Amino acid sequence: MVGGGSADLAPTVAVKIFSAGAAGCVAELVTLPLDTAKVRLQIQGESKQSLKGQRMKYRGVFGTIFTMVKMEGLKSLYSGLVAGLHRQMGFASVRIGLYDTMKQFYTRDSENAGIGTQLLAGCTTGAMAVAFAQPTDVVKVRFQAQVRLPESNSVKRYSSTFDAYKTIARDEGIRGLWKGCLPNITRIAIVNCSELVTYDIIKELILKYDLMTDNMPCHFTAGFAAGFCTTIVASPVDVVKTRFMNSAPGMYSGAINCALTMLRKEGPTAFYKGFVPSFLRLGSWNIVMFMSYEQIKRAVMRFQQSRDSPL
Repeated sequence: MVGGGSADLAPTVAVKIFSAGAAGCVAELVTLPLDTAKVRLQIQGESKQSLKGQRMKYRGVFGTIFTMVKMEGLKSLYSGLVAGLHRQMGFASVRIGLYDTMKQFYTRDSENAGIGTQLLAGCTTGAMAVAFAQPTDVVKVRFQAQVRLPESNSVKRYSSTFDAYKTIARDEGIRGLWKGCLPNITRIAIVNCSELVTYDIIKELILKYDLMTDNMPCHFTAGFAAGFCTTIVASPVDVVKTRFMNSAPGMYSGAINCALTMLRKEGPTAFYKGFVPSFLRLGSWNIVMFMSYEQIKRAVMRFQQSRDSPL
């Protein structure tokens, strides 16, 4: 990404991978309640039954959060936290940490990467991240979609994160842990391109025209723009991904069948269910992640320089 740290020395690939994974975890901790609300809104319309035998109704992101806290307790907002942190350590470290490396690979170490190269690098690291860390995403979505009603005697779908990995592998086979891999590759490719390329372009323009210095206000602005653009283009794929990964075995024959079923039963607006929480989530996630990423990367570089410099 454009801009440098506080050091003369450019950050190594290892520093970028570590910083991206750590920043992803920070962003996950801050924004997971919004993501959980988004998942609940996205799966609304499937045959989930409430305690009274009627469909659970969520209205808006804050209404969803209020309903979840009231019906299931505060902990429900952080369903899937452990899997979410696993996910960020896998997804963010690869798709963000290796982005600059892939740009250099496609440009043969040239500093001038056009938008085509940036898009290609974003698609590549996004696909690599899904191939590596898809099971963590499946488990996270399953936990977020799991309704916990204290008054109900129903058994929870999974008792813990590692129980979820084990149960899915046992009941659905190893392929079950990679369920929804194709729509997720599509989604992550779109998300990666939207997030990283938008962030790159906005940050570069800000620095080029001296609107801000390469510091936190600049990172905030570029991160907000990246989140907004990403939400617009990625929401339909995100809804299909969530529905398909949370579905019972045999409910849909594939991601395309899932999308067609949604279109037929719920109409085109179904693809933008949870748009507001998606924007709140992606906007805030991008702001927190990119600001954390830049600061962690600089802190690691400062530590390395202080360690290596003579006394």
